[in-house]
Amino acid sequence: MLKAREALGIGAGASPGRGALALVPTMGALHEGHRSLIRLARERAAHVAVSIFVNPLQFGPTEDFSRYPRTFDADLEVCEAEGVSVVFAPSAEDMYLPDRQVGVSAGGMGSVVEGEFRPGHLDGVLTVVLKLFNLVQPDVAVFGQKDAQQLAVIRRMVADLNLPVSIVGGPTVREPDGLALSSRNRYLSSEDRVTALALSRALTAGAGRHAPAEIRRAALAVLEAEPSLALDYLVLVDPATFTEVGDDHTGEAILAVAARVGSTRLIDNVTLGVG
Repeated sequence: MLKAREALGIGAGASPGRGALALVPTMGALHEGHRSLIRLARERAAHVAVSIFVNPLQFGPTEDFSRYPRTFDADLEVCEAEGVSVVFAPSAEDMYLPDRQVGVSAGGMGSVVEGEFRPGHLDGVLTVVLKLFNLVQPDVAVFGQKDAQQLAVIRRMVADLNLPVSIVGGPTVREPDGLALSSRNRYLSSEDRVTALALSRALTAGAGRHAPAEIRRAALAVLEAEPSLALDYLVLVDPATFTEVGDDHTGEAILAVAARVGSTRLIDNVTLGVG
């Protein structure tokens, strides 16, 4: 399989900057949030590669792999408009052997918060990201902060495995009403979309407080006032480990939420200064 560096004629070992290659891994169904990541990648490197691959390893048996939106032609138009140098769109057969046995474990970080509700999800994320790094060989990789725990475990994998990739986090892009952009938003009915706004409202309410207990209480009150919303979790966690912070915590923390609105599961988060 021809590597992106080879296709673009980029030599090995380029440091982040004008001679480098940046990768934006995606599962397609590209929206303005993805465009913002591509633009951030263009600031970091001369060449940008976008991968489009709906990764079966990160979906549980009852999750939405089969109906996850696949809009490849429209995605190519977005990539062309944003000046992407190469699109890497492998098949599942390209990425995984039929008798695949070896993968990447997220360790303890893979069993908390998202990992508690989606067992194996973060292992699947790390496995595909490592494979993409090996195949594309980027100098820089850009991920969205909306998937904050995913970003944290990828940074930990890069550190633990001494991978020669600089990880950049892009800020969450929101609709004017506050809803975080997501490929899954297209599943929402008009009524569901109104309900979904409770997630961002809860984060805003929490962000207006200072002590951990007050942050949690203010955010939870917003979510509990929305009976159509089925809450998975609301947590205030350490940004590096995603372990819950104590009531005496001061410094940076992430307030993260996941909930089901109708048949759609949504996540959101905000980084706070606590104390």
